[in-house]
Amino acid sequence: MKAAIVQQTGQPPVYGDFADPIAAHGEHLITVTAAAISQITKGRASGTHYSSSGAFPFVPGVDGVGRCENGSRVYFVLPRAPHGGMAEQTVVPRERCLALPDGLDDVTAAAIANPGLSSWAALRERAKLQAGETVLINGATGTAGRLAIQIAKYLGAAKVIATGRNAETLQSLTALGADVIIPLAGDGDALEERFKPQFAEGVDIVLDYLWGDSAERLLIAAAKAGAEARPIRFVQVGSVSGGDITLPSAVLRASAIELIGSGIGSIPLERLIAVTGELLQATIPAGLKIAVDPVPLQDIEQAWRRDDSSKRIVVTMGI
Repeated sequence: MKAAIVQQTGQPPVYGDFADPIAAHGEHLITVTAAAISQITKGRASGTHYSSSGAFPFVPGVDGVGRCENGSRVYFVLPRAPHGGMAEQTVVPRERCLALPDGLDDVTAAAIANPGLSSWAALRERAKLQAGETVLINGATGTAGRLAIQIAKYLGAAKVIATGRNAETLQSLTALGADVIIPLAGDGDALEERFKPQFAEGVDIVLDYLWGDSAERLLIAAAKAGAEARPIRFVQVGSVSGGDITLPSAVLRASAIELIGSGIGSIPLERLIAVTGELLQATIPAGLKIAVDPVPLQDIEQAWRRDDSSKRIVVTMGI
């Protein structure tokens, strides 16, 4: 069968022939129609993601959309290695397949599942968002962050504060539901001064896609708000700005901040699959919007190299 194939660490996948998958007991043989390029997919291919196996060659793609043997249309996640989503066929344990709602097209479903899950799971499973709370999204200008704004509002947030570096994109976030926007410009002290008024008014949840200096300054600003601010659940989702921060111990002693992680490992796999189903069922009723760039499987190498956060690149097979 035709597939995208990762031959070695640090190289983009190439289009070629890969062994046909054979479904074992308890698995579905899926004819794939769409699979998105995601950060976790690229991280596994480069060997930098903590879930990387280090075994080559393999087909990339941690999730996708396709048809089961009986023709039913499903979203699937975590195919059995070395098979992935970016191939004409793959094999997936049956419990990792979810029926798709009518009206949700294959490309949109493949595009929205992974970035949408990052905020849906963080807000529902980890932060336990309650209606009427205030959510600050650190790093809201990327695909996942833009969805996070929409999802937070849909799940009941009364106020959403969005931060980001891209000034033009940041201004556009009000149309998606952001009530306050904060540019991540200037030095750390300037950032801290911008954050302080929001924490003084009250922030319940911080959803952090960046880590790095902005997360450090957010935590310090929250602590300096002191007793005037309510307790904060700080949920760490991504590390676009770096994997480490330097955090004074007094920040945690002087505040009611709860540090929480959200991702594979912090939420049981069966719950991640279940909340993905919730997200997919809500995509149309919530009117969730995502920019998509569909590309044919044979163009995988070029698409892989130009992938960025402005649009979700979805590899398509036969549609």
